[in-house]
Amino acid sequence: MSTVSSASAPTGAGAPARPLDGLRVIDMAGVIMGPYACQILGDLGADVIKIEPPTGDVMRRLHRRDADSTGALALNLNRNKRSVRLDLKTPEGRQAALDLVATADALITNMRPRALRKLGLTYEDLAETNPGLVYCNAQGFRSDSPAADYAAYDEVIQACTGMVDLMRRTTGKPYYVPTALADKVCGLTIAYSVLAALLGRQRTGKGQHVEVPMADTMFAFTLVEHIGGLAYEPPAGPVGFPRSLEPGHAAFPTRDGHACILPYSYRDADAFFAFVGHPEEMDRFTRENFQSKVGELYEVLALYTEQHTTAEWEAFCSEHSIPFAPVMDLDHAGEHAYWAKGGMLDVQQHPREGGYRVIGNPVRFSGETGGVRRHCPELGEDTESVLSEIGYSPERIAAVLDASTPPAS
Repeated sequence: MSTVSSASAPTGAGAPARPLDGLRVIDMAGVIMGPYACQILGDLGADVIKIEPPTGDVMRRLHRRDADSTGALALNLNRNKRSVRLDLKTPEGRQAALDLVATADALITNMRPRALRKLGLTYEDLAETNPGLVYCNAQGFRSDSPAADYAAYDEVIQACTGMVDLMRRTTGKPYYVPTALADKVCGLTIAYSVLAALLGRQRTGKGQHVEVPMADTMFAFTLVEHIGGLAYEPPAGPVGFPRSLEPGHAAFPTRDGHACILPYSYRDADAFFAFVGHPEEMDRFTRENFQSKVGELYEVLALYTEQHTTAEWEAFCSEHSIPFAPVMDLDHAGEHAYWAKGGMLDVQQHPREGGYRVIGNPVRFSGETGGVRRHCPELGEDTESVLSEIGYSPERIAAVLDASTPPAS
């Protein structure tokens, strides 16, 4: 168990270098997508300043341990950030935001275009005083489309981009994928797009407006392998990647659990059926038709996987280089031999919340990535210090705090 100071790690001489040291990012986003992108940039060393409304990001109140705790998602989404509470609808709060953005390299927001125009926080508004700013807005749909201001939650995007259709094709019901897939894929897209624009700024000296529409991003993501016959004009057949859409495309039962046992080639299948004592099952396959009969393969595999335990299957698949993994119960992820090491679920001490599990940064650099430099801050914890850094007097800070304090309930 390790502890991390709530203050930033030193960045001067002798301090470990992180890839994004020296960059300042304004996180003016809520829920998962934008905050996730900013968390990634913060993990990589950027100084991320999260501008929150008077009542805070809604994630602070979701999935809490008790009424006074910080929500489970917020503990990780807001790490390596500083929190500034501003009411952007007040003159004081808006001006403070403008002054902060003037010091920033990048701004990320998921406000809808109409709200940004109403607040005077569009790219055109901010680029006047900060022409080097990389400004990224990520909403549900393209800003030049009739749907620009439609509400867009993860389920909405899954529905309109084909993900729900894929679930219907495989399960018979239009299920949503049980994870915030669109939010997280789009968060990753925001992160690399902002970094690309910052790299471009090194050559041109100019910032730019980056737009990441969730619908377009997930449509492209879904079609990578599922475009199928639609890739040709005129279409040469239906959409879909056959191996993924077969009804039997699922983990198999073992004697004591479930596992992904995936004989991917003719050779793999031949070894599988020899191991279970039924080499005659290979009579239905040839090297030429093997891939086209993958649905039939899944059906036959399922007849024999319960003969052996998960550990026995792991040993066999390892010996024959057949793709394999046991199905992990997420409730027991911290006990799994792989996840218990490598820093992906380390327990650390939050100064207010106590012990909590930090979801590790999965990317490894030969240099220092920095890990958790700051735990999730309290709402508005850094307002005074951040505004002081940009030259605000105590009196002016007090006026901003007063304007951004929610009325007593």
